Amino acid sequence: MARERNERLDALLLEARWSRAMAAASYNRVAVETLNGEVRENSKIGRSHVSMWVGGTQPTGIAPAILCQALSRRLKREIPPQEVGFTVPASSAQGALDWRVDPLIALSDLGSGVDADRRRLLAGGVYAAAALILPDETWWDAMSKSPAPEPPTGKRVGRGDVETVQELTLAFSRMDQRRGGGHGRRAVDEYLKHEALGFLRGRFTNDETRRAMFSASAELAYVSAWMAFDNGEHAVALSRFNTAVKLAARSGDAPLSGHILRAMAHQALDLGFRREALQIAQASVHGDRYAAATPRERALLGVVHARTLAANDHRHEAACALLRAEDDLSNAHDGIKEPDRTFFFGEASLAHETACTLRDLGDHQRAVKEFRRSVRTRGAAFRRTHAVTLGYMGATQIAHGGVEEACATWTNVLDAMEDGIYSGRARQTVVDMRQLLSPYRHRGIPAVGVLDARAASYLAQVD
Repeated sequence: MARERNERLDALLLEARWSRAMAAASYNRVAVETLNGEVRENSKIGRSHVSMWVGGTQPTGIAPAILCQALSRRLKREIPPQEVGFTVPASSAQGALDWRVDPLIALSDLGSGVDADRRRLLAGGVYAAAALILPDETWWDAMSKSPAPEPPTGKRVGRGDVETVQELTLAFSRMDQRRGGGHGRRAVDEYLKHEALGFLRGRFTNDETRRAMFSASAELAYVSAWMAFDNGEHAVALSRFNTAVKLAARSGDAPLSGHILRAMAHQALDLGFRREALQIAQASVHGDRYAAATPRERALLGVVHARTLAANDHRHEAACALLRAEDDLSNAHDGIKEPDRTFFFGEASLAHETACTLRDLGDHQRAVKEFRRSVRTRGAAFRRTHAVTLGYMGATQIAHGGVEEACATWTNVLDAMEDGIYSGRARQTVVDMRQLLSPYRHRGIPAVGVLDARAASYLAQVD
């Protein structure tokens, strides 16, 4: 009996503008990131596998989950197995992080191959919707009010130790902004495992110091997560975000919990999990996570919330959230002590997120204007962020018909990338650039040919 052609998968590949080879290459990138070197059935495929699946062969092993994740990232929405025409249940392609796992256990497993949270995630295969389910409010209260008992022995931990962790966190955060998440993340993990964990298991001078150390370690775990996210290591990033949230909850630092949830929502939105991103963003602005935050922090939480609203087509609510974020940022002034973690959030960051929101609402002209404001007001220290903003701006310009304008913008992206930026997100802007330029390659536009050749050369060097 002849197999029935998988028209659903064929249509999705067409929507993604993927050839069989391109689909296989994207699949393999997700598999490498997700499996962390573990060899499993279909951990690497070729174009013939994709052709067989389009022809009606049902993929086995890890393949359905990996392919769905690759398509989800490309199409910016969650693609479950059923939509691809696969018969496996969605639950078999998903794994949920266990919020009951002690964060100190997760920290102790860093660098030992696959940590405890990551094993649970990999049991289902990939970064998936089930892993984005947050605990209920009783969990947050329990974590804050019932901290782990202090051990009778261990190093004495004081305020100076807290400041040491905070200083290191700032140093790595600044390096990430300059060079991207692909530079130094493993050093962060080493410090978390060998130094911060020792502090967390120590004897504290008082409860205030204990909570401050948990908060400082949560920020450092957040930086590790953000660097992994920026470098395209999405399953690792989700695991680190999970650990960071637990540490922040145990410290009782509600605004920091909101800050980390905001980043999780950002990642989920970038990967196409729009509904889940909105739920996480709503949690980030719930209760004291927003109310106890400073104006600058509230602006950052609010603008990402606005983006998730726009992505879910809640246009009026998104516009209102943007206005609140602008008001919050305008209320920030030098007399208000801000936590160091938000040192980088200002007009440029607000303009970037506002532009993304307007882009998702279909207002390309205003989006480009806000991207330009972001580029104009950003300091020279934030080179990686600058490259990402320019990449998004070029994509928005070409979507609005400005081909040569987009080429000029993207030329600046390559200038930045070739000057030592190690960022998966920034690299993805170059991949997207080539795909968006493909319809114009044979139209005799000189700028397109020059830019496309340069982008191809860059990708060949870094891949």
